[in-house]
Amino acid sequence: MSNVSAHRWSEKYPHLGQGPIPAEPCVSEDYYRREIASVFNTSWLYVARQEEIAEPGSYKVKRLAFADSSVIVMRGKDGTLRGFHNVCSHRGNKVVTETGEETFGHSKAAVLSCRFHGWVYGADGALVNVPEEERFYACFDRKENGLAPVHVDVWQGFVFINLAPEPAQTLHDFLGDYGAHMSGYPYAEMDHSYKYHTYLDCNWKIAHDAFAEAYHVNTIHAGSFPNVFSTGLSDVQLFGPHRTCGVCLNMSTAPEPVAAIAQKHARGSLVAKADGTMLPPSINPSGREDFAFELSVAFPNLLLHISEGIWFTHQFWPLAHDKTLWEGKYYVRAPRTNSERWALDHAQLLQRNAWLEDTQTMENTHRAIASGAKQFINLQDEEILIRHAYHVIEQCMSAAE
Repeated sequence: MSNVSAHRWSEKYPHLGQGPIPAEPCVSEDYYRREIASVFNTSWLYVARQEEIAEPGSYKVKRLAFADSSVIVMRGKDGTLRGFHNVCSHRGNKVVTETGEETFGHSKAAVLSCRFHGWVYGADGALVNVPEEERFYACFDRKENGLAPVHVDVWQGFVFINLAPEPAQTLHDFLGDYGAHMSGYPYAEMDHSYKYHTYLDCNWKIAHDAFAEAYHVNTIHAGSFPNVFSTGLSDVQLFGPHRTCGVCLNMSTAPEPVAAIAQKHARGSLVAKADGTMLPPSINPSGREDFAFELSVAFPNLLLHISEGIWFTHQFWPLAHDKTLWEGKYYVRAPRTNSERWALDHAQLLQRNAWLEDTQTMENTHRAIASGAKQFINLQDEEILIRHAYHVIEQCMSAAE
């Protein structure tokens, strides 16, 4: 019989408590509005990888529905990344016409031109050309009418923005020990990606919670990953508003025959036993043989998972109190042979299927909570990351009021 306490995580983090938590934050419109103001409008938010906007003149526009806005991140000829609100200083048109949640472009001259009346902005945000400028009045000053800036910073190739006029912390300070813990992994070497997104009829926290524990794996994922993962977490660590842990394999379960063949040709799945040296020493510090991947959350909405030969992100963007944009991105090394390509395609299809298995549960959960039949949510000890998430959000909202 194991000597590990069934309540080990609440014993390690007693300030989080053990009681049920209110369900209202998941369905309340008022709570949602306060949450946006005190969390999303003030936190550092991941919006791009550096590789997506590597060349001078390249840019990415990220739609931020919770703020009724979109943000341009552009690399100048000097190599610097800068961010701007996607709003023209003339009559408020969007400078870059968006083609979806993410829009990419490149300007050889490293400029942005508004399609409405042709106002042109440099990569530093300065207004550099106004057609028929002589018809404007003496009070018009081109120097005072550049693009509205947005704070941008980079950690390990992850590009973050902050919508606050003056962020309370630098990105480095915001990530703190979490940033150190998750540093040193060769993120940029995984240069082949699969990307998915969908719109969910649920609160963003309900979507987040579905990916923040392993308790559900043996039931919801019995089809995609039958009895593959242990429901217990390892090495849970809380870093201020951020959190991380290890998810482990059930070593008594043999892989499905096709999965076993795929693993011989390419890493790209979480279900295989890892035997590489890609992980930094902060990950799986006890050297567990059954370690599968690190499940981490950079507050508020970035789930970053890393393993041998694969890393991926989930982001849950609030659209309304009952609407969420879920974006999943899966990164591996580019295949070199047809065998490797087949193996990676097999692995990512398994992963995609697992994510699809989660989505219906999220929407059903929201509808059930919204009925009002239950006022509280009961969490067990291995759902400590969820308990911590609600605790941090409450702290942010209390500090703002």
